[in-house]
Amino acid sequence: MSQKKRHFTKYLIISAAFVLFAVMDILLGSVLIPFKDVFGAISGSDVPDFVNNIVWNFRIPKALTAMLAGVALSVSGLQMQTLFRNPLAEPYILGISAGAGFGVALFVMGFSAAGIDISGTVLSKFGIAGAGWLGALGVTMLIMLVSERLRDNLSILIFGIMLGSVLSALISLLQYLSDSSALKVFVLWTLGSFSGIESGELWILFALVMTGFAISIYNIKDLNTLLTGETYARSLGVNLKHTRMRILAATTLLAGSVTAFCGPIGFIGIAVPHISRMIFRNANHKILIPASAILGAAIMLFTDTLAQLPGQSAVVPINTVSAIIGVPVIIVIILKSRIS
Repeated sequence: MSQKKRHFTKYLIISAAFVLFAVMDILLGSVLIPFKDVFGAISGSDVPDFVNNIVWNFRIPKALTAMLAGVALSVSGLQMQTLFRNPLAEPYILGISAGAGFGVALFVMGFSAAGIDISGTVLSKFGIAGAGWLGALGVTMLIMLVSERLRDNLSILIFGIMLGSVLSALISLLQYLSDSSALKVFVLWTLGSFSGIESGELWILFALVMTGFAISIYNIKDLNTLLTGETYARSLGVNLKHTRMRILAATTLLAGSVTAFCGPIGFIGIAVPHISRMIFRNANHKILIPASAILGAAIMLFTDTLAQLPGQSAVVPINTVSAIIGVPVIIVIILKSRIS
């Protein structure tokens, strides 16, 4: 079998897994609904109003959000690993998550300190997402500004890690000074969730993620060249500064947007690119970017299904389930690197 046919077969398999997990995520949930009623609600048949409400206002938006999150985190993680030539690099390595967290912390705890209650208001829903996105954008803009003076990616990586540490310390200080109600809102955001995202927010998230994905597709040629090393890439005429800027912009749109709307979701951005490489045994980003997008969406849907504990009233935080899936992959990566 030729390589193209093998890749096509693998794409079919992961696409089938994606469809299966998408169906599971919509069919299963904490409220037990007969499968025929769920399909009836989707097809427009006559079903009870509460079924229509759960399917269209909760399960389908949640599944779409999980898909977008899986695509965004996986593709941005792949680009980070290529840019920094580090198998443990992930979307939040430059402090993007800390920047989003700092923005949300300022918003939530700042209003609380001023004695303003924003819980249950439109400002609360859109304000938290907006503050998170602005925080992530602010960190990226600062890194881009500093990168003008830094020659190599390692220096940028170190700066991003240090910046993230400083922001995490400031977040801890805000948590220490805040009251219990504001602290609870912030902690719930950090646990990650795909629930409660309405159609308006979903369209915004979709537009941001698709823009970041389009930039990522544009980056494919330069990403492949970066695999040969910065020196050789520069000799081939690649403008490393511009390439770096595009990768940072794509990562902010992808990971920053997901973090703002859904909270920081760990491990998926590290694990999925490696799973894609293991499946396709190829380093070409023309193959890996779509593979990581499909596989990331499938795994995120599966993660969301597990988090719902079908038939139970409890819902496990997304970060808990993603850690259970992602940590074993990271351990395998570390063991393989030590053996080699």
